[in-house]
Amino acid sequence: MARPRVMGIVNVTPDSFSDGGRHATVEAGLAQAMKLIGDGADILDIGGESTRPGAEPVSAQDEIVRVVPVIEAVHARWHGPISVDTMKPEVARAAMAVGASIWNDVTALTFAPESVDVAADLGCEVVLMHMLGDPQSMQVEPRYDDVVAEVVDHLVARAGAAMTAGVARDRITLDPGIGFGKTVEHNLALIAALDRLVATGFPVLLGASRKRMIRNIDPSAAEATDRLGGSIALALEGARRGAAVIRVHDVRETVQALKVQAAVETA
Repeated sequence: MARPRVMGIVNVTPDSFSDGGRHATVEAGLAQAMKLIGDGADILDIGGESTRPGAEPVSAQDEIVRVVPVIEAVHARWHGPISVDTMKPEVARAAMAVGASIWNDVTALTFAPESVDVAADLGCEVVLMHMLGDPQSMQVEPRYDDVVAEVVDHLVARAGAAMTAGVARDRITLDPGIGFGKTVEHNLALIAALDRLVATGFPVLLGASRKRMIRNIDPSAAEATDRLGGSIALALEGARRGAAVIRVHDVRETVQALKVQAAVETA
């Protein structure tokens, strides 16, 4: 099996759920980015607004101040793909101007009316993620009749809207949005049926690293940093079911696990 690309997470937010804002300065964000590159990251995903449950929104200008200097500094040292994790088209524009080439949008280009047109104009790759509601409300009793069918249908529709606006099909990746308006049962159902999303023909990104669902399954994993084992298990399962990109905090360990899995599969 071909190993999925590993996307390393660089949160330059003061309220990140996973690292408590430890990378919120330009220097710290750059240092973390370079560490992840050394650990084997294929892609870097740099974000300046927390989307954890209950997170408060930040202005586009604040987000630009956080992410643009880090993206610019990384791009000056590394020519691999850089993704900006934002829902705001003005932040995406600013990020692309200094070296980003992927727009990772948790709202699947629905946050602003002009989002799809901006994505088409930029000509960048886009990651379209499913989220029920918004970060303030998404975990308040999320309900679905058929979570897998509804997520797949929504993402295919958003891909269609992006292509209608002018985004090339081969520049679209889909993300089921693990933990974004889903219970642990919803999350597990989506991962177990990931091949249904893969069957749409679009590359699929799985982002389950350090998610709360791991704590729900194993209460001993109370802190985000206690969830390495669960994160690797989910990464391997995503790879087995056809994910093209695995988005993680712990790059070195995930890359090693994926290499071993691929070696066994091709033995």
